[in-house]
Amino acid sequence: MNRLTTLLASIGLGAGLMYFYDPNRGRRRRALVRDKFNSVVNDADDAIDVAIEDLRNRTRGVLAEAMARVSNEGVSDWVLEERVRSAIGRTVRHTGNVQVRADAGRIIVDGPILATEAEGLVKRISSVRGVRSVENNLQVFDDPADIPSLQGMMEPKEYRPEIRQAIWSPSLRLISALGGSALAFYGMTRRGLVGTTLSLAGLGLAARGVTNIDLRSMLGLGDTKDAIRIQKAINIDAPVNEIYRFWSNFENFPRIFSNIKEVHDLGDGRSHWKVAGPAGSEVEWDAITTNDVPNEIISWESVPGSQVRQTGFVRFNSNPVGGTRLTVQMAYTPPAGALGHMVASLLGSDPKKAMDEDLVRLKTLFEEGKTTVEGKQVTRQDLAGATS
Repeated sequence: MNRLTTLLASIGLGAGLMYFYDPNRGRRRRALVRDKFNSVVNDADDAIDVAIEDLRNRTRGVLAEAMARVSNEGVSDWVLEERVRSAIGRTVRHTGNVQVRADAGRIIVDGPILATEAEGLVKRISSVRGVRSVENNLQVFDDPADIPSLQGMMEPKEYRPEIRQAIWSPSLRLISALGGSALAFYGMTRRGLVGTTLSLAGLGLAARGVTNIDLRSMLGLGDTKDAIRIQKAINIDAPVNEIYRFWSNFENFPRIFSNIKEVHDLGDGRSHWKVAGPAGSEVEWDAITTNDVPNEIISWESVPGSQVRQTGFVRFNSNPVGGTRLTVQMAYTPPAGALGHMVASLLGSDPKKAMDEDLVRLKTLFEEGKTTVEGKQVTRQDLAGATS
């Protein structure tokens, strides 16, 4: 086992040295990694300041809430009514049916309600700070068929603790990153399965806090298509119909977009894509056009089982002063999820940066009639369907 580990480590080290000390591109790659590292350090410094301020504010809020609960200070009826109305929004679907009135700490609740929601509503009201008792005058119905005011509406969103939510607050991210790092280091001091488990759990918790991305998306597990989101917009001094014609012909893309190597139209709205990956690798997938409204919008998504799970759209809007405002939005999960995206960014294959450069190149092409892609000049006449 030790020999295998040593062999793999040696291979990885050798490949890394060849990549970063390549005679032609090694210097650029090392400079790119250095710049990325400096950017990460600066971003981390700013994020820590925000997290500390958020943690300070939350601590003050918790202390104020605790002091208010143990104090005997009364609360006015109108304030208590507003607290109750705020609380019931997550409990019942038809909040407009529920009438609330406060009287010296006693809440009188009235109105029609579904049987499945009545008990939960009373419990929720009872838990509101300042409520001493609840007078239940609700009219409970098992079937809303004959009660128009109880029909329709979506189920209220279930309350979930912040730790179960997709987006974490800065303070929770800071605690997660620090706690996870400490757990990982502690696991390294232990031997055997326990130490390995603690280290992996700590690394996962720290990564969750640093990236603010759930572990499934981070590792590219499940069917998620939105581990990474990109949204860009640019104004181009050219008519909407010309920009649309360019974009509706995907086979134009390799001429302008540096990371796109090949696009083949398979017919029936399907296409095959080949895109440059990190360290000279290539990634391929099939996509299908889900919506195509001329001069307005084109949307697409990858077919099930693709190596890259992706969805996105591009919208074309006329500017009041002339020209086109082009908005591109994509969400995708690359191989190995967000972790793979971070590695790709470190090795110089950052889709977000590439899209910025590609859109500027597209703007230059339409406004000046030509642009340069990887040292080669491309003109409007070289593109299929992009000219009048």
